[in-house]
Amino acid sequence: MSTDGSGQADVLVLRKGAHGISTAEYVDALRERLPDSVRVGRARTAAAEREGVETARVVTGGSIDRKMLDGASNLELFACMSAGVDDLPLEALADRGVAVTNASGVHGPNIAEHVIGSMLSFAREFRQFWRQEERNEWRQGQASELHGSTVTVVGLGAIGEAIVERLDGFGVTTIGARYSPGKGGPTDEVVGFRDDEAFGDALSRSDYVALACPLTDATRGLIGAVELDTLEPHAVLVNVARGPVVDTGALVSALQGNAIGGAALDVTDPEPLPGDHPLWDLDNAFVTPHSSGHTPAYYERCAEILATNWERLEADDGVLRNRVA
Repeated sequence: MSTDGSGQADVLVLRKGAHGISTAEYVDALRERLPDSVRVGRARTAAAEREGVETARVVTGGSIDRKMLDGASNLELFACMSAGVDDLPLEALADRGVAVTNASGVHGPNIAEHVIGSMLSFAREFRQFWRQEERNEWRQGQASELHGSTVTVVGLGAIGEAIVERLDGFGVTTIGARYSPGKGGPTDEVVGFRDDEAFGDALSRSDYVALACPLTDATRGLIGAVELDTLEPHAVLVNVARGPVVDTGALVSALQGNAIGGAALDVTDPEPLPGDHPLWDLDNAFVTPHSSGHTPAYYERCAEILATNWERLEADDGVLRNRVA
């Protein structure tokens, strides 16, 4: 059974979507994966959300308002459509015995492809050739190869591992940097980014550094003037983590002085990046508007997680996939 509205839904999809994609596609993906007996509803208005939450066992969306929880007497699970849950009222959800899952892993393939594409863009000088093409200018460059290079991936969660997996076919040496290096990882070696000596040594050997870590107290400002000075002049920094992981002022100085080879930034600090910011005008900076997370498969992957967890709720299995609270 399904419903286009939100009333009496077992699974309620909140109205705000992600990446400019209508939540109608999310509803379709859920209906394909959930049993026919499960009523899937889509709230189109704030009033419909408040009404639907009162009866739903599962609510899914990018966030949920604390006030909305007051009438959520049947709610067992909030399935967050993003990996980050910092903005959720976690304490209020916990007080009501509501489990919380996130969308960790959903972005792995597309963000990893964005990272690889950024590296190849610098290695093969695509951006330089694009600029020349705009001027109808036939002039050869000095392209390099990704093959044989050393790539340090900071953060070995789902996205970091997806990056490493896709690098495997390029014949590169990989170094993983993570908070707890004892956990190991899929890279050729693993260091702790809190170990200044080990992390500095990794940076000094890197041709590319890909940042794919969460923003925490430990990672805020992780890449600053000291770290940028440690990189070789040809090294390229790729940031798909969060803007504040990098000291923007130090990065601008490094790029302006050609202290590093370049930077591909899908996230910035500040964000959105103001139109008059110097990063826009640097030939060795490639800025994209936090777009690496976009994929047409986004809702399908979210629906896979939720469908798995619906089965576990029905079976009274407390081990939910991607549970974070």
